Amino acid sequence: MKLTLTQFVSLDGVSQGPGSPTEDTTDGFTLGGWLVPYLDDVFVRRTSEWLDLADGLLLGRRTYEAFARDWPRITDPDDPYTERMNRLPKYVLSNTLTHGDWAPTTVLRGDAVRAIADLKTRPGRELQVHGSARLGNALLAAGLVDSLRLVVAPTVLGAGRRLLTHPGPATGLRLVRHEATPQGLLLLEYLPVGAAPVGEYDGVTDL
Repeated sequence: MKLTLTQFVSLDGVSQGPGSPTEDTTDGFTLGGWLVPYLDDVFVRRTSEWLDLADGLLLGRRTYEAFARDWPRITDPDDPYTERMNRLPKYVLSNTLTHGDWAPTTVLRGDAVRAIADLKTRPGRELQVHGSARLGNALLAAGLVDSLRLVVAPTVLGAGRRLLTHPGPATGLRLVRHEATPQGLLLLEYLPVGAAPVGEYDGVTDL
């Protein structure tokens, strides 16, 4: 399977609590729900198409517990995500969980990089990471991410946990798809291409 990282971020890179003021108040964060004012039909259609590509979900413990609490409670038959989120195989990385109640769930213990590398050898389309920013950082630093999808909201928060703070080597990305929604969200898809390139600017004649 290809490993795809899907994240919602503010313009200054915050990924914490996009969907609700109570979604994630860790470290006193009070600005949750910042993505919601910008949702529109294009966003829903495109993110639903992305979810169509998933053959599994990979989650960190905190995100898993929040999703396991919230997704089974959604009963609207017209919700575009719920049936698939509840049905897809879930893999949660944790050395503290012993089992997962959000079926079907597999708890992965021990070395996270090795466990995910093994998962990627299995047949299928995409193993998708949703939320789980710390996990996403670690996977990007380890070179395990095959594609990165970002939904960028036109808001600057100035506080909150940021996504791309991985301590590994500088990573280059190639933009392969981009789209702006009517409400101003940027939908961006990147492919990692190895080490981040650098250069020296000597004037426009060098371009």
